[in-house]
Amino acid sequence: MTRWWPAVVFGLCGCAAQDLAPHSLAPYYPTPDTVVLKMLQLGALKAGEKMFDLGSGDGRIVILAAQKFHAEAVGVELDNDLYRKSMERIRSLGLERSARIVHGDLLAQNYSSADLVTVYLLPDAINNQVEPLLDRQLKKGARVVAHDFEFRNWKPEKVENIADDGEGRSRTLYLYRK
Repeated sequence: MTRWWPAVVFGLCGCAAQDLAPHSLAPYYPTPDTVVLKMLQLGALKAGEKMFDLGSGDGRIVILAAQKFHAEAVGVELDNDLYRKSMERIRSLGLERSARIVHGDLLAQNYSSADLVTVYLLPDAINNQVEPLLDRQLKKGARVVAHDFEFRNWKPEKVENIADDGEGRSRTLYLYRK
């Protein structure tokens, strides 16, 4: 089984990227809150919808989706420490009924119930492995928002450029619809 370390993380702080863990395919990069919010808005997340964050890191997108959008939010995280920290935060905020993290490989999950999937994964390492899985599993009308890296074989419905993410960096978001 291929091991990877997810890169979909949404930071409240401007932390630097962490070193790659042994056998990982992607680093952990925190994403500013402004970008997290724009991802969920671009994906048109609605109350009661189910969303998945692939490589959820410390769980910040899952938490925001549950708190602000009242969605059923699920993250998938392989790293033990990030999984534990995100679950502790979910419990401390009392969000266990609407937010959770699956501790496991994102390529071994079922996303057929997803209304929205968010990803911030490296294109060659993960996006191109996730693409056929999502093609098979996502229901008609499901949306995918990718941060910075496009999916090779999909045509985005909308592309949103963020000139300044609040940390002096530009970002690009891609919206796809099944």
